[in-house]
Amino acid sequence: MAWSRFYLDKVQTFADYLSSYEKGKEQAHLPTADEVKRQYPNPCGYGTGMEDGAILGGAMLSILCDRFAVTGDEQLRDRAASAFAGLRRCVTVHGVRGFVARNVCPQDGTGVYINSSRDQVTHFVHGLWQYYHSPLSTDLTRQQIRTILADVAERMIEFVTPENDYDFCRADGTRCPLGICRMWNVQAHEAARLPMIYAAAWDVTRDERYRKMWRQYVVEATAQSASPDPHKPAYAFLQMQCSLELLHDLEPEAALKATLHARIAHVSELALKRFTWVAGKIATKSPEEMRMLGPDWRKVAVWKDQKGYQVPQWGAYREIWHLTREAGESALVLLMSKPETLSAEQKTALQKMIQETDYLHNSSCGILYHLATYWKARRLALLGE
Repeated sequence: MAWSRFYLDKVQTFADYLSSYEKGKEQAHLPTADEVKRQYPNPCGYGTGMEDGAILGGAMLSILCDRFAVTGDEQLRDRAASAFAGLRRCVTVHGVRGFVARNVCPQDGTGVYINSSRDQVTHFVHGLWQYYHSPLSTDLTRQQIRTILADVAERMIEFVTPENDYDFCRADGTRCPLGICRMWNVQAHEAARLPMIYAAAWDVTRDERYRKMWRQYVVEATAQSASPDPHKPAYAFLQMQCSLELLHDLEPEAALKATLHARIAHVSELALKRFTWVAGKIATKSPEEMRMLGPDWRKVAVWKDQKGYQVPQWGAYREIWHLTREAGESALVLLMSKPETLSAEQKTALQKMIQETDYLHNSSCGILYHLATYWKARRLALLGE
């Protein structure tokens, strides 16, 4: 379902939701080239199905790395190459060096919304970094990843400064009015994102310039990561875990590495509570509710003014879309830290989530995180086939 319904073949990226289960009409709601050119309905593409392509592409690359480690299936090379090509398109098609666009318009293959976010960059960098170190990558793709991650790091060096309030800015060079592109002086779950980008760039290029930037921020970022808000949604914990995982893997100093490990374990504890809560919420929904389709955003009557950004309101569907996604995201976080401590009850809950979700009739891109949970669990030998 991920590849047949959510994957946009023309631009090799993934979309956010389905508005139909009819073959060929699943993504009929996506913005037209003219709408994207006009930055309609908002410069983030919020609510249109084009807002999380970089996140989902990064997640898919991580999935394929785990799946290949389990199966050795050579056919996965083509899929990984496709997912990578989509991410590369997001960072190159607009001609703005190092800017990670959310997605690319399938109609013209070039149009992007100009407002990205640190969330997009987090999964983008994490996925490319995992792909770089996977046997799925080739000499050519590794060279391309070195260029891409260096470009992203260079954008951060240029824009993320005190004078700019640490904002990496929109594609047109103007400040993001929403605060979602700020990379420093942020919340605890976001603090590790900036040094993670520099660390990844250093790891693949060995350029001393990026190592210095990584070391400049990593100690303070680790300290700031100590107490994330326990009430954040699951995506916040997952993105925090991705940034901490990369930093932990590359950290050369034993004491700081141990502290990063403790941060990762704490995020896992918060995710367990979130997973339990989400499972309880899903249990209150009927099968018919969980099969709900997303809207054609143009026909939604209620709009929200968010600092000048007009955002389509999905109504009841927003909760359904989130529940599928949060279940997978929170479950995945659990497997990224001390999975050997999972109880039999928790393993059963993971298995139940995967076995009882109706993937044939689920319109949320959250199914990608269910897929990620499955292959991560398989890689860790926590679940059978």
